[in-house]
Amino acid sequence: MRSTHSVALDRLDMRILEALQQNGRLSNVELSELVHLSPSQCQRRRQKLEESGVVKRYVAQLDPERVGLGVMALVSVSLDKHSEKIAEEFRSAIIEYPEVLECWGVAGDADYMLKVIAPDLKAFADITLHRLLNLPMVSNVKSNLLLQTLKSTTELPVRW
Repeated sequence: MRSTHSVALDRLDMRILEALQQNGRLSNVELSELVHLSPSQCQRRRQKLEESGVVKRYVAQLDPERVGLGVMALVSVSLDKHSEKIAEEFRSAIIEYPEVLECWGVAGDADYMLKVIAPDLKAFADITLHRLLNLPMVSNVKSNLLLQTLKSTTELPVRW
């Protein structure tokens, strides 16, 4: 069972996590050599990190432009009313949009911030103007198109 609480991690766990963030396809033998542990010790630690939920899953990172997704934006969404029911309805709608890569509840001018991807501006406009704004609980949508990537990483700074 996965825990939602912080897990006590030592220096070796951190080295394993750093290596896995750089290459999640490392075999256990390769990983054990990188972190200077025996394969059996490394496998036990890796399994503990996976079972505790520290390692959530392994994925392949795709290049959006090479798969035809050239427009990315941060979209702020404001709701007209606030209640647990409305928030759940919004969440249920948003998880059905594959173009929404991430969605965060935020404090500030908007209620939610979305990371949205689309093949082109026409498709992006369709998502924002015809799908998001047509959700009954949405009162306002503002978009910021991303023009240039200065930094993009999924690696967490686990070494403190």
